[in-house]
Amino acid sequence: MNVLVKRAARQDHGVWVVLRRKLWPGPKQMHAAEVREFSSKRNFICFIAWDGNKKLVGFTEASIRPFANGCKERPVPFLEGLWVDPRFRGRKIGRQLVAAVVSWAIERGFREIGSDALICNKVSHNAHLAYGFEETERVVYFRKSLLR
Repeated sequence: MNVLVKRAARQDHGVWVVLRRKLWPGPKQMHAAEVREFSSKRNFICFIAWDGNKKLVGFTEASIRPFANGCKERPVPFLEGLWVDPRFRGRKIGRQLVAAVVSWAIERGFREIGSDALICNKVSHNAHLAYGFEETERVVYFRKSLLR
């Protein structure tokens, strides 16, 4: 399948917001504010994928974090999110999006990249393994409210 993967530019902010809401449900205004904020940072990147008919088929975001669990480098690039339209999954679009992030990280001199997935998200676990990630640890986070 012919797919164009390119770095999100200012003119892509609207579609970037649409794609983010497919992965992380939430108010349009919140995502628009985050896109404006993230697009101005040197340590953040978004890639968007279109098919040959200019239909949006996926996106990924990555940042450079001070550290990431399971990684040796500090700071380290981190795959923040990846979404591929369900109708286009299994066609290596996710792999192409991850490859774009990996190239971005290598160009900046990094030797590893981190990511995470919810412990119950087996589809994401399998995708990460297919993209060449290795599992490093599992963790369950807890929270205790201090308000009565």
